[in-house]
Amino acid sequence: QESLALQMGMVTQETYLFHDTIRANLLYASPDATQDELEAACRAANIHDFIANLPDGYDTVVGERGYRLSGGEKQRLAIARVILKDPGILILDEATSHLDSSSEALIQAALEPLLEGRTSLVIAHRLSTILAADKILVLDGGRLVEEGTHAELMARDGLYAHLYQTQFGTEAEMQRTERQAP
Repeated sequence: QESLALQMGMVTQETYLFHDTIRANLLYASPDATQDELEAACRAANIHDFIANLPDGYDTVVGERGYRLSGGEKQRLAIARVILKDPGILILDEATSHLDSSSEALIQAALEPLLEGRTSLVIAHRLSTILAADKILVLDGGRLVEEGTHAELMARDGLYAHLYQTQFGTEAEMQRTERQAP
């Protein structure tokens, strides 16, 4: 019987990478993966082009804890790693926290098929990450205060609806301001 740890894949806000090559860090999730599988996972995680432009490509050493990479690059590598692992249970803990809005949208599109047909726990402050969830649990001060789908929670006009309106109103205003800037 397979252990629970082997059935789980996790992407956290703080990604741990080994002092090794990008390839080795990816193969940690799936030691028998082919180069084509590595590249497909990295394309899905929106990191392949970045890797391909490095002098040593997939053989680039990332340094201890990935210090040579930005937070977003490390998170995208972690997402590629979990795509390669294809776990039965998926935990995403603020998995897109270091990404800009356009990268986040690409990653969410890549994660959608990964979330299908498996148990997934998505911990998020960015509500865009959880809009399509089967069930959303809203915590306030460590207590469960609401649960339901996005539509159900919006209809209740409670804390979730307030957070949603605050977050998306702010994001829409920021995008409008960016477009108007000289």
